[in-house]
Amino acid sequence: MNDDAEELPAEIRESVPEWDDEYLDRVAGRLLYNYDLQQDYDCAGRTWDLYGEMRVRNQKQFFHPALSYADHDAEEYLFARWIEEPTVADLDRLVDRGHELAERRIDADEEHYGTDISFVLLTDRISDSVEEYVEGFRDRTLLKFGYYGHYDVNLVVVDPEAQQCVASEAADVAAAFRLWDDVSTPDDGLLSRFARRFWQ
Repeated sequence: MNDDAEELPAEIRESVPEWDDEYLDRVAGRLLYNYDLQQDYDCAGRTWDLYGEMRVRNQKQFFHPALSYADHDAEEYLFARWIEEPTVADLDRLVDRGHELAERRIDADEEHYGTDISFVLLTDRISDSVEEYVEGFRDRTLLKFGYYGHYDVNLVVVDPEAQQCVASEAADVAAAFRLWDDVSTPDDGLLSRFARRFWQ
């Protein structure tokens, strides 16, 4: 785990796995503040090197927490793994699995605001066709015409060695995988971008 994680309370540090992969371990160091993380997670027909869940509740209250209203829930399911060379067909299959996961995991009701299902493929080569596909990709589904919120399927492909990352329009989590970029600026940190995405 990176040096920043050493500043966390011991009980939080101990709950975060350590990857035998310097890149993923540093990514986890960025994500652990907002996500519950696991490694070697079986889902969607694959074993994922890194899996994360983030849940956010937006709640307004009138004088006292017991008098709350306008509760909204948002969540993200993050799946990341290494792959030799991703293809457009691989990405299409992930999108299909994303919709299947949404059907199984989302409790669609008036309090559901939004869910992101984000797939990150790590590789040492990003083809032009994959780059074009991901950059032009956006998949948002309204639930009950938006009355029960929405969900997004997001795609990210990263070549860490070449410092190349392509991400679909709503894939804000891509910032955590761009280790060559600074996300710790006080005015626009990683968490503030997540907050804007969920509550815009």
